[in-house]
Amino acid sequence: MTEQAVARGAPDGFAQTFGDFLQGRGALDELALQRAQRAARQSGERFDRVLTKLGLIADADLAGCLAAFLHLDEAKAADAPLDAAAAELAPRKFLRANALLPLKVEGDRLAVAVTDPFDDDSIDALAYATGLSIERRLASPALFEQHWAQLYGARPGAADGLGEDRRADEASEVDLQRLRDIANEAPVVRRVNQIVADAIEARASDIHIEPTPEGVQLRYRIDGALRTVDVLPPGLKAAIASRVKIMARLYIAERRLPQDGRIKLGIRGVDIDFRVSTLPTVHGESIVLRILDRSRIALDFFALGFEPETIATLRDVMRLPNGIVLVTGPTGSGKTTTLYTALRELARPDVKLFNVEDPVEYQLSGINQVQVQPGIGLDFPSTLRAILRQDPDIVMIGEIRDAETARIAIQASLTGHLVFSTLHTNSASASASASITRLIDMGVENYLIASTVKAVLAQRLVRRLCACAAPLAEADVWRDRLADEIAPQKTPALLLAPQGCPQCRGLGYSGRSTIAELLVMNERIQRLVCQNTADSDLEAAARASGMTTMYQCGMAKAWRGETSVDEVLRVTRMG
Repeated sequence: MTEQAVARGAPDGFAQTFGDFLQGRGALDELALQRAQRAARQSGERFDRVLTKLGLIADADLAGCLAAFLHLDEAKAADAPLDAAAAELAPRKFLRANALLPLKVEGDRLAVAVTDPFDDDSIDALAYATGLSIERRLASPALFEQHWAQLYGARPGAADGLGEDRRADEASEVDLQRLRDIANEAPVVRRVNQIVADAIEARASDIHIEPTPEGVQLRYRIDGALRTVDVLPPGLKAAIASRVKIMARLYIAERRLPQDGRIKLGIRGVDIDFRVSTLPTVHGESIVLRILDRSRIALDFFALGFEPETIATLRDVMRLPNGIVLVTGPTGSGKTTTLYTALRELARPDVKLFNVEDPVEYQLSGINQVQVQPGIGLDFPSTLRAILRQDPDIVMIGEIRDAETARIAIQASLTGHLVFSTLHTNSASASASASITRLIDMGVENYLIASTVKAVLAQRLVRRLCACAAPLAEADVWRDRLADEIAPQKTPALLLAPQGCPQCRGLGYSGRSTIAELLVMNERIQRLVCQNTADSDLEAAARASGMTTMYQCGMAKAWRGETSVDEVLRVTRMG
């Protein structure tokens, strides 16, 4: 099918022919294809739109497949910077209403990004208005919005009817219906949906909606760093908060107490979960949405950034018949993802696995997952006791928070179970050796720790350098220093520093990687634990046994140009 053959509506047989095309490319299996075709027939909706609504294919993947199927060029992120002159060829309102975005003018041709390849009428109208022939380039909705913001500035807020509106602020607790009506108005719904979609597009892990005297500060946490993206008018505090509460099934009239909830949304063709937390502050309710995008989580040790030597040692520990394996690090350091990766590798038909968390973040097949509910008495200790009566082989505990949970974990390991868990430490370094001291501080006997804990993995996340990185100015100094501080590297030093470009939004970094140290208990370390030895002596013994520290692991990545020296110093607090 050529571009000239593209009709305003999908051609006859589109669901069948495009479905066969997707199946041939491996983008859909037979069952998913039949489900989507059935839904398209029943709803009367176009087949490609049904695919993303059902979450069977992501918008970005669909755009690429549809462009190939229709023999259209695909718009790319590399098309930026866009042609400012092209933006003035047609009214902005017309372009926005018809999802058209002028990219550049070449001679008598105008390249235009479109999200609907079957809309001929708007293309014909644009060609008539500009006097140019139109070259269509298919773009995913996310890329279209990104290019639109680059060409025309920030996305419209008040222009969509969402301006200063204090009605929700003035509503009292008894005005429940009034609050609900305001929160369900189209401008509020659109704005909140746009906030969420923008965060997903920016690869954010958290959305922070924070009330201030001047307005509502909107910040995204991207690769571990918070970044302010917008400030909304102060009159929208209650309206935005009420909308999020409705989505999370929270009590919208309660503004005096913290609340927690969950949201599940289909964004750009992908099902994404959100953990929602509200907290009353002096200027209104602070709201944080934790984004749990399973499509972005690679449950693979290599993809997470672990070194091959660490992976090999960790897998040896995972094959032990019993004992406790601890993962330690601050909030947001990837501990849970590491444990899920281990469980996924261990999940087999002949093994019974249990996972108890608060809350369960990702659902995995082959694992019995339990979410604790302290409000009804289903806490970690009671849940663990019940699990041990279920004859498990492997148990994952979301976090050891107290001595009672630690003792039950030890009991489980002593009775032939392999236990995985996370642990927060009090020290600033939160090294692997500090986790031993943390258990002792909880009241666990030294000899029990020495006999049950098999390994402690301490980890952090460092930001990966973007492709725009440039050579580090002090490369010679650091090259000489690192040659002595880290294990000999087989490759020449490639020490780089962040620069910033449109692809990384000026940050200089894109994505994150894991740095870790793995302390494996041996006879010497066990004796030191029983003698209540200091953290520094435990770490020295572990290093003498071959343990690579987090600092060394991070600097090895900096040596290879994966991250920067400053980033490693920041994360390991060695600077």
